[in-house]
Amino acid sequence: MRPEFTLRALANKRRLRILEWLKDPVRHFPKQVDGDLVRDGVCGVLIARKLSVSQPTASEHLKILSQAGLVRGKRIKQWTFYRRNEAGIKQFKQMMREKI
Repeated sequence: MRPEFTLRALANKRRLRILEWLKDPVRHFPKQVDGDLVRDGVCGVLIARKLSVSQPTASEHLKILSQAGLVRGKRIKQWTFYRRNEAGIKQFKQMMREKI
């Protein structure tokens, strides 16, 4: 994990909002046809809809969060479902504590 890349990923309000929503997906998203909101994650389509952006725009935000190690994607059928990578978030926080 590169902290500078993760910091850049976190420097966007929409990406921060996504991470906040994924903390409690049941509260922030409707029930899905495929995939469990908690176990499998939230469908990228629902994230795009909640952000009020196109699917490609949401996908780009999710790709950046994924590359930064903050979320994980899981394919189910033709969809990708996202959930927070708590281990990656914990690792980033620990790295930041050590740098300060």
